[in-house]
Amino acid sequence: MFPCGSEIGLEIQRSLKDIYYIDLAGASSVDDHGRFVYEKYYGGIPFVNHPDFISKINELTERIKADFIFPALDDITLKLSEERENLNAKILTSEKLAVSVCRDKLLTYELLKKEYFCPEFYTDISEISKEAEYPVFVKPRTGQGSKGAVKINDYNDLENWLKKQESPQVVCEYLCGEEFTVDCFTDRKGELRYVSCRNRGRIKSGISVYSSLQPADEKVRKIAGIINEKLPMRGVWFFQLKQNNAGEYKLLEIAPRVAGTMCLQRAAGVNLPLLTVLDAMDCDVEILPQCDRAEVDRAFYNNFRLPFDFNELYIDFDDTIIIRGKVNTSVMRLLYQCANKKIPVYLVTKHDGDIREILKKYKISEDLFEKIYHIDPSDPNAKKTDIISPGRNALFLDDSFSERREITQKFNIPAYGVDSVETLIDWRG
Repeated sequence: MFPCGSEIGLEIQRSLKDIYYIDLAGASSVDDHGRFVYEKYYGGIPFVNHPDFISKINELTERIKADFIFPALDDITLKLSEERENLNAKILTSEKLAVSVCRDKLLTYELLKKEYFCPEFYTDISEISKEAEYPVFVKPRTGQGSKGAVKINDYNDLENWLKKQESPQVVCEYLCGEEFTVDCFTDRKGELRYVSCRNRGRIKSGISVYSSLQPADEKVRKIAGIINEKLPMRGVWFFQLKQNNAGEYKLLEIAPRVAGTMCLQRAAGVNLPLLTVLDAMDCDVEILPQCDRAEVDRAFYNNFRLPFDFNELYIDFDDTIIIRGKVNTSVMRLLYQCANKKIPVYLVTKHDGDIREILKKYKISEDLFEKIYHIDPSDPNAKKTDIISPGRNALFLDDSFSERREITQKFNIPAYGVDSVETLIDWRG
């Protein structure tokens, strides 16, 4: 995946990371969130416009024996599609013609100008003669995510705005209706196999952070079919529509890549990045959606790197593994993470009752623990510091501040509260 830390790259990672026959690697020019989530991460790749970009990409793919490159930004997709014949690995995107047309909105509109869903657009602003044709919408020809897009209300403002822009712009009719993204998949035979529409309910920095699947709409499917006939699409792609005053769909843009909020299709049981990989392997695929209604709401989540590693974990039970009568699933993830990494876990508890019976009650295996220290809760002098003997690289996890303080003072090891479990999770696995 390149660049692996973009929203697109992160969605590809989430889509493919648990597929047992796929081995993921992420690369980037700038260290970003990708290095926190990709177990195999490679930084320092030159920027796309650097003369060594292709040679460095080839060096990396050869070194790690990569079969495919999944581009995760529009400019990267265009560059790699142009250099397809010079790459050591196969690029997972449509043909160069489709990618180049999709990257330029004016070329997209020129190709589709006779289609009913193409918006009115103007190559000469003097064509916009009627005051009634304002406002208009102006956006960069090669922009994405609504960056640089602006609504303009009259000719003078339009003329002044265009004079200030360094990059070519496209001027088109202003659409005031609801906006939609249509996720698609076309197989290697050119057959459009999947079309699913979702709304863009709430948008932040050009990314749809709230979206819901829409009922099947033959009008949307027809538009997808026409685009697929006009452009040699392959694998995953999407396009965006917006309604005009009359409620008619008009095209905003097409992109031959994964979309960040395409995760919603996985909620319906359709993994479009995986289908793209399988199609590239010349596999015939079957698509079985499991539902036609779903919604997603996206927000920032945290991923941490701490200045130490631990090779032993000592953990409390009450109000740590079990909270308010329920298993703390975040802690259970940590325990299984330790099991995967062969880190011994020691249960240290003053639980009032048979600890093995209560573990059984909550369906928690004793085998998760290297040893169980069950301290007599009726003994006021019994302390965890007197029972355990942690190593120098151990970590202690307990809800009690006083016990954490005693542990830290006596053993000089990190002692965290249950509120900090999130910081101990390694999202790479």
